[in-house]
Amino acid sequence: MKIKILIVEDDINLGIVISDQLRSDSYSVTLCENGAEGLRRFNEEPYHLCIFDVMLPVKDGFTLARDIRKVNSDIPILFLSAKSMTEDKIEGFNAGGDDYLTKPFSIEELQLRVRALLKRVKVQVIQPEEKVIKLGLFTFDTENFTLNSPSIKQTLTKKEAMILRTLFRFKNQLIARDVILNTVWGQDDYFVGRSLDVFITKLRKYLKEDPSIQITNVHGVGFKFEMADEE
Repeated sequence: MKIKILIVEDDINLGIVISDQLRSDSYSVTLCENGAEGLRRFNEEPYHLCIFDVMLPVKDGFTLARDIRKVNSDIPILFLSAKSMTEDKIEGFNAGGDDYLTKPFSIEELQLRVRALLKRVKVQVIQPEEKVIKLGLFTFDTENFTLNSPSIKQTLTKKEAMILRTLFRFKNQLIARDVILNTVWGQDDYFVGRSLDVFITKLRKYLKEDPSIQITNVHGVGFKFEMADEE
């Protein structure tokens, strides 16, 4: 099993150098260039460790870490930054970071920090998410965006499929609106919030054949995807 590392670094040359070195150390590496892309990739597949630059376009590293901490409190996060002021480091730790490395740094130091962070957590085999999910009467194919029941065959849009998959990951739990918005759109402004409401209405319509499945709106907070666990 390869340990999977997510790197978000907008200096593409530095990102490539770090990625190549970590791959030579037998890690599996995903490299992104902005915070929104990094959040989307994080929610698409599981990782063991995150390495984030602080000054990122679209979504900065601290904000990215806070968004990730809403759905995963355990994964180690290492910040990279040219800022060495104590208050910057404190903000990084308050944002959910586990370590902070100031640029410029040696690759050897980065390697040691990565090893130390991975030692702190018990690295376990990551089980890949099921591609075909049973939802009551429905079969949800997350790769082909289909939602089928004995009487209905529905092809979902990519956004509809992403929202349904996110809701299912947190089934029978309250999930905040901003978590869904950041997972699917990479941002949580007013306009994408209105789009989310439209998509939720569509998903309720698709799922109405099975009354045991409910998408409940908790006003001002988020949604709850309620369904009975499979026996």
